[in-house]
Amino acid sequence: MSQQKPLIIDCHGHYTTAPKALENWRNAQIAGIKDPAAMPKVSDLKISDDELRESIETNQLRLMKERGSDLTIFSPRASFMAHHIGDFNISSTWAAICNELCYRVSQLFPDNFIPAAMLPQSPGVDPATCIPELERCVKEYGNVGINLNPDPSGGHWTSPPLSDKAWYPIYEKMVEYDIPAMVHVSTSCNACFHTTGAHYLNADTTAFMQCLTSDLFKDFPTLKFIIPHGGGAVPYHWGRFRGLAQELKKPLLKDHLLNNIFFDTCVYHQPGIDLLTKVIPVDNILFASEMIGAVRGIDPETGHYYDDTKRYIEASTIVVGDDRYKVYEGNARRVFPRLDAALKQKGI
Repeated sequence: MSQQKPLIIDCHGHYTTAPKALENWRNAQIAGIKDPAAMPKVSDLKISDDELRESIETNQLRLMKERGSDLTIFSPRASFMAHHIGDFNISSTWAAICNELCYRVSQLFPDNFIPAAMLPQSPGVDPATCIPELERCVKEYGNVGINLNPDPSGGHWTSPPLSDKAWYPIYEKMVEYDIPAMVHVSTSCNACFHTTGAHYLNADTTAFMQCLTSDLFKDFPTLKFIIPHGGGAVPYHWGRFRGLAQELKKPLLKDHLLNNIFFDTCVYHQPGIDLLTKVIPVDNILFASEMIGAVRGIDPETGHYYDDTKRYIEASTIVVGDDRYKVYEGNARRVFPRLDAALKQKGI
C-alpha cells in the first residue's frame, strides 16, 4: 500500500562535486603509469569530513532540498571511472578510493545518501577480478547496488556482450547479494562518440539489445539491470525492438525482459518523459535525475534546470495516483531490496 506522501528516491546520483584533491590525486596516478616514481600513495590523498560536507551541502543536498527529493543512491562519478586507463591495479586502487568517499558521504548524511559501487573493471581482464571490491562494498559499506560498465575500453567495445558467460561471476554475486546493476559506461576515448551525448545513450541502447538477443534471464531469473538515461533509444523505438524480438522468435518483451530490466527518468524534457511513461510500464520506471551531471544548464523554454526531473513527473498526466508512488518510491524499494531493508531498519 502506498504512503500518503511518497519518499522521493533518486536512483541515479554521482559524486560529481568531490573535492579537487580527488582529481589532483587521479592526475598524479595517471602520470605515475609512465613514471612509476611519480605514482602517489593512497595515503597521499587527504580529504576531511568538513570538505566532504561542504561539497555536498552546497551542491547535491541543496538541490535535493530545493527540488523536493529525499534520498539519493550515490555512486562515484561515471565519467571519472575511466576503466580504459592503466591496468587492473590502477582501476582497483581508483575504485576503492572513490567507493570509500561515497561511503563517507553516506555516513555524514545517512538520511539523504546511500552508496552504490563502481567496479575495478579493466579492458581484457576477467570481470571476476571485480568481485572482492563488490563484496567489500556490500559487506563493509552497505552498498545497495553497483554500476556495471559494458565497455571498459572507453568507446571501442572490445568486451563481449553482457550475455556472455565471462560476466556470469558478477551476475552470480549480484543474485547472491540481491543487488541490481545500473549499466553505465564511462568516458569515451573514441573521437566518434561524445561521452555524454553519444556514448552513454549508445551504451544504454546496446545493453538492452544485447539482453534482447540472448536468453540471459533464463540463466538468471532474478537478475536486475537499470538502464539509465531513460533507456537511450529504447522507448522511442519500442516498436522496432518488439518487431526484432518477434523475428528472433523471442517471447513478448514484457515476458522476455521486463521482469529484469528497468529504466530511470533521466530524460530532460517533458515530451521525453511523457513518451517514456506512455511506452514503458510504470512498474519498470524508477525516478532519477543524475543532477549536477551531464546536463547542468537551465532550459530557456521553461526557466528551470533540465535535470530537475521531478517537475516532469509532477506535470505528467500519465503518471498519476498510485503510479506516482511507484515511480518515486515503490519501484526503487523493490528493485533495490537492500535499500528497502535499510529503510525498514529506520522505521521508514
